[in-house]
Amino acid sequence: MTDLDGTWEDEADWSAFDDLDGGEGEQSAPPQPVLAVVGRPNVGKSTLVNRIIGRREAVVQDVPGVTRDRVAYDALWNGRKFTVVDTGGWEPDAVGLQASVAAQAELAMATADVILLVVDGSIGATSTEEAVAKVLRRSKKPVILCASKVDDDRLMADIASLWSLGLGEPYPVSGLHGRGSGDLLDVILDRLPETPRDDFGGGRGGPRRVALVGKPNVGKSSLLNRLTGEDRSVVDSVAGTTVDPVDSLVELDGEIWRFVDTAGLRKRVKFSGGAEYYASLRTKSAIETAEVAVVLLDAHEPLAEQDLRVLTMVVESGRACVLAFNKWDLVDEDRRNEMVRELERGLVRVPWADKVNISALTGRAVHKLAPALRTALNSWDTRVPTGRLNQWLTELISATPPPVRGGKQPKVLFATQASTRPPTFVLFTTGFLEASYRRFIERRLREEFGFEGSPVRISVRVREKKKAGASKK
Repeated sequence: MTDLDGTWEDEADWSAFDDLDGGEGEQSAPPQPVLAVVGRPNVGKSTLVNRIIGRREAVVQDVPGVTRDRVAYDALWNGRKFTVVDTGGWEPDAVGLQASVAAQAELAMATADVILLVVDGSIGATSTEEAVAKVLRRSKKPVILCASKVDDDRLMADIASLWSLGLGEPYPVSGLHGRGSGDLLDVILDRLPETPRDDFGGGRGGPRRVALVGKPNVGKSSLLNRLTGEDRSVVDSVAGTTVDPVDSLVELDGEIWRFVDTAGLRKRVKFSGGAEYYASLRTKSAIETAEVAVVLLDAHEPLAEQDLRVLTMVVESGRACVLAFNKWDLVDEDRRNEMVRELERGLVRVPWADKVNISALTGRAVHKLAPALRTALNSWDTRVPTGRLNQWLTELISATPPPVRGGKQPKVLFATQASTRPPTFVLFTTGFLEASYRRFIERRLREEFGFEGSPVRISVRVREKKKAGASKK
């Protein structure tokens, strides 16, 4: 949002800021048919997904195993909208972390309307693809076979061998250069139904968007799995398992929410490279497109630099915020006493955020997240009538006037709430207000009007002195 600090000349400027944000919320988009993109690791699935959706959203790196969760993106082709689900490498005999990744791909196929199997056209069908083809031939879902990395005509003769998989005609595509992507999209639209397999009943207004953020291995994916009641995100003891943001519709306390699991933010992201750097950009984007952020903190460990970086990112984005102290089942009495001192020092930027003590592992108190989210969002959307705001502010300033600056005491002549999401107030004054006095006004605003769980922004516009002779013209 543009900084509202500045100057003003006459009272006509005041009305320009009044009632700017009175519009209704966005309506929910109708549900869309789903295409699941599957294949073994490093065949170019995410590159092809970026080509299909027409933007660089999926994290891409020239090493296998970058994508791990199933990640949904909106796509548009020839006026029709559909959802593309990118998946991690699918290998039927995978073990360990890769087995969890493969399970996510299988879940994506089970909930999709059409399956797109991607094979590396420069290599051809391997024993893995033959095993995958057997599984897909038994399924009742429409399957489209795509040969990726076909960047020139030299590979076209080898593509014919893919007919042996028994999945129909192979479509050659270059995800990197776009070769053949239009023809593939036409085939995809032809196979997709006009309406999706499932309707989640997202009525008017649509689900509120919630970003799960925090440092690596704090339990974001475990919490999402607990909320959804399924293994929606890949969970492993290795930090940094999640790379792409993962969207899930979650029914919590009788309401549908859209939760987004994000990659953990590390200490020095700007010095990182490859997937980790782009994952951090996706996390920032997920926060900015969300309405409220649930910041997960590890309750049985001291607050870390990464925790404070995450909090700073959320505050600067202007999003509503709930603090969830995870792994509370591991906290003893001594640790609770330590936390009181840590929070007094470390959370000075967000004293207004609601705090919930949970355990994603056991499910302890996760039901308390919904009331905290509603409170934060209601505060985020709150508008104070101009008349009531000015009456309250006049009484406040009469009791505690602003400090003298340069031998003169500034006066606050008028105030208005310029916008919501977050609540932003503009004060029209005769002089500059010190930062400490702005914080004082914010603190008293919260005492009077609430705003629990939401940042509050206060801007000052100082009256500009008219130039000599301006009034004579």
